Amino acid sequence: MGAALAVFVMLADALCRPRAALPAGLRSARGTAVLLAAAGALFGAALAATGALVTSAALVAAVAALMALVSNIKNRVLGEPLVFSDFALVAAVFQLPHFYVSALRAWQIALILAGAAALAAVLVVFSSAALAPRALGLGIMLASSGALALLLRSSAWALLHREPDIARDVRVHGLAAALLVHWSGWRRQPDSLPCRTEPIAPTGDPVVIIVQCESFTDPADLLAEGGFVMPGLATARALAQQSGRLLVPGFGAYTMRTEYGVLFGRSEQELGLRKFDPFLTAHRETSFSLPNQLCRKAWTSLFVHPHDLRFYGRDRLMSEAGFDRLIGEDAFAPPPSGAGRYVTDAAVADVIIELARSAAAPTLIYAVTIENHGPWPVPKGAAQSPAEAPYWRLLQHSDAMLERLIIFARTLGRPVTLCFFGDHRPSIPTVSEPGAARHTPYVLMRFGADGTPLGDGSREVDMTPAQLHHAILAALRADTSGAGQD
Repeated sequence: MGAALAVFVMLADALCRPRAALPAGLRSARGTAVLLAAAGALFGAALAATGALVTSAALVAAVAALMALVSNIKNRVLGEPLVFSDFALVAAVFQLPHFYVSALRAWQIALILAGAAALAAVLVVFSSAALAPRALGLGIMLASSGALALLLRSSAWALLHREPDIARDVRVHGLAAALLVHWSGWRRQPDSLPCRTEPIAPTGDPVVIIVQCESFTDPADLLAEGGFVMPGLATARALAQQSGRLLVPGFGAYTMRTEYGVLFGRSEQELGLRKFDPFLTAHRETSFSLPNQLCRKAWTSLFVHPHDLRFYGRDRLMSEAGFDRLIGEDAFAPPPSGAGRYVTDAAVADVIIELARSAAAPTLIYAVTIENHGPWPVPKGAAQSPAEAPYWRLLQHSDAMLERLIIFARTLGRPVTLCFFGDHRPSIPTVSEPGAARHTPYVLMRFGADGTPLGDGSREVDMTPAQLHHAILAALRADTSGAGQD
């Protein structure tokens, strides 16, 4: 039975994408050793709990098959296999079940509940009260866990710790090895030294507005045919101090990767294994955050997001990152009937404008939108125009928000820095699918107190979210030194 189980888990791992380059889909010897040690530890734990050999083997086989299935689905939809930090989101399912349940259909919920009930019934019915197999299982679990711990601490994994690449690492070593090696290295990765840059004091009475727009992208990057007008984006590019492609680190999801980059300014190279979900360790890096780069006594920093701020732990993290006030979903009325599932971009613009207009001190406003969050139904029928599809209709709402904020910034009567960018592209079958290109647009505009734009749209430069963070700070430092005030 042991040999058959080993062959099965190796086969399941071989089916994980990206597939191995070696013949017959074989992974590296080190990766296979980690896989078998992990399977042995799980089998031993199951046997110690159930006392039934066949049941324990079936449970390990089911876990191996499920991991391969889920990872391949994720790879097809988001262009990335499972990463170890994905398992941290399991807690969010129980913390905020409505966010996930609302995305499922009734039959899908029923199927999940029925499957869970069936698994529990199988474990109860086919368990054994015999002590001998349980003692054997405990021994197998301890021996396999010890071997796994030694394998994971090998110095041979240095490259995976120093330069993690989930696609490369799965292809060479297999999914189980990539997950466990990355997780093990992540746990031991030391913190960076705190940021020691001089805080930026304001000149005059400036307002800084940064909008992280859900699934915002340029239709020209996705549609072969033209004719889809984005007047807000076009105006922003013409007035921008700089604009271009934002080289976001995820596709179709992982908002927190882009958000962290813009807020904290640390590159993926600096983050190492923390790049997969930088919010998990961001509380140790708050000295790098935008609010903490500003003179806290002179600036007021506000964080706006019309969603439950417990998601990604924003309710704690953003306060630690220096935001003086958090404006969450409680500050917004529910979307009107027919407006969709989430708070509209128009409502977020209302709040931003009111906060900026009533600001009594130099103010930073960082807003995260959610109206254009998927899933989006795929248009049916070849005759349907892309502009009629739900995503494109909501994209126009985001563009209208941008246009409205530009008009407001030019009439506020105070110096305004306005930055607007998309967090990632949407994942929509046949329209927007994983590939080499995953960039979104960004625009960085500055206006004098009289509304005069301090840019002419001539500077186009591609940058990462971390580089955008530093571009925003550079613009604020230029104001402090008097540059751009003519």
